[in-house]
Amino acid sequence: MALENAAYREALEKSSQVEEVKVSIERNNGYCSTTTVKIFGEDSGYCEDTVVYIDRLVKSLLWIKGGYKILFAGPDYLFQHLKDVYQKGKEREFDALFMGKVYGKEFCVEKKGFDEIPDSKEEEKKIGRNLDGCRIGFDAGGSDRKVSAVIDGEPIYSEEVVWHPKITEDPTYHYQGILDSIQRAAEKLPKVDAIGISAAGIYIDNEVKAASLFRVIPEKEFDEKVKKIFFEVVKEIGDIPFEVANDGDVTALAGAMDLNENNILGIAMGTSEAVGYVNEEGNITGWLNELAFVPVDYSEEAIVDEWSQDRGVGVSYFSQDAVIKLAPAANIHLEESLSPAEKLKVVQDLVEKEDPRAYEIFETIGIYLGYSLAYYSDFYDMKKVLLLGRVMSGEGGERMIQKANEVIAKEFPKLYEKITLVTPDEKAKRVGQSIAAASLVSL
Repeated sequence: MALENAAYREALEKSSQVEEVKVSIERNNGYCSTTTVKIFGEDSGYCEDTVVYIDRLVKSLLWIKGGYKILFAGPDYLFQHLKDVYQKGKEREFDALFMGKVYGKEFCVEKKGFDEIPDSKEEEKKIGRNLDGCRIGFDAGGSDRKVSAVIDGEPIYSEEVVWHPKITEDPTYHYQGILDSIQRAAEKLPKVDAIGISAAGIYIDNEVKAASLFRVIPEKEFDEKVKKIFFEVVKEIGDIPFEVANDGDVTALAGAMDLNENNILGIAMGTSEAVGYVNEEGNITGWLNELAFVPVDYSEEAIVDEWSQDRGVGVSYFSQDAVIKLAPAANIHLEESLSPAEKLKVVQDLVEKEDPRAYEIFETIGIYLGYSLAYYSDFYDMKKVLLLGRVMSGEGGERMIQKANEVIAKEFPKLYEKITLVTPDEKAKRVGQSIAAASLVSL
């Protein structure tokens, strides 16, 4: 997408038929993110390309910033396209329903004049870096759950347990798994001052709004037993302050703490693509940063994500799904009876045996990453990209970074001078998020 967009913009510079489009994504508490871009005029012969360009741009903005309302100023044919695709039964129905559920308002697309669209109003929030006292940090991943017991910033106990929340309909399974991990950590501490929780999904005021961990749980049971699940778990431990944060933001926080730097985009590649961002001031932004649903591939033959039903979105390229879907192309057979985490382990075991087929899988994902980081740089001011998660483990992860750097150096030399791809040591990759999560609560 970075190359295609660059070509589109380059052609624009040589054209006299240029106009502007203004898009604002409105979310909770009156916050909004507004973007203005140049496009070809309606008589230029580029209408088809422009529809795709704006469609993918708005989709990206929606999942990066988050919101329930799209305000649009620009040509009517583009507005009509956006209004149509976000309707029930159309291509972006999933997006509209998801955002409506998260923000508790009906999703809509509205046409406005340029002067009627507000300037960006962004939220900034300090997060984490609290290391005093006896703390528990819990990271709820889709394939494993990790917990750490931390005293004054030093982990005294860490544990990782494989589980299968994404395919289990009974929320009791999730509740008992979370409680089990936190209780084990609590037993290692003389007292518990605070509990920090990192989990994939969207959380507002510690309530679960939407999360892949609970995606197969029926809606009625979700409302009754999942929304307040972390409140119920913590109550079992005691009257203890706790904080729940998106695992992507905790990934970025872990990097900011470890590297003592800001402007960090954190990407955890595991069951999904979990992303967070720490800005220049060291704060999080209130954005969704759900890059799992942000498109990275324009190809009409791109992989279709089974959940959102959209083509070419990040989860298919930067998670265990990518490894599994590339296995047949590398002539690696994976038994259907295995769980996704077990399939990933098979491929990673082949890497350890220096199987060139397995190397090619991770090198291919590295190439995806190089081009996609160039696209992400349109939205994020980043100096460091912190890469974590099970997919990044071992030699496979190192080969991914090597290939990504090769792509960026060759295709995007200015970006290569600006950003550095980093990964923590092996222990921090696996449990770093749970340790960072422990620092979420200010005592």
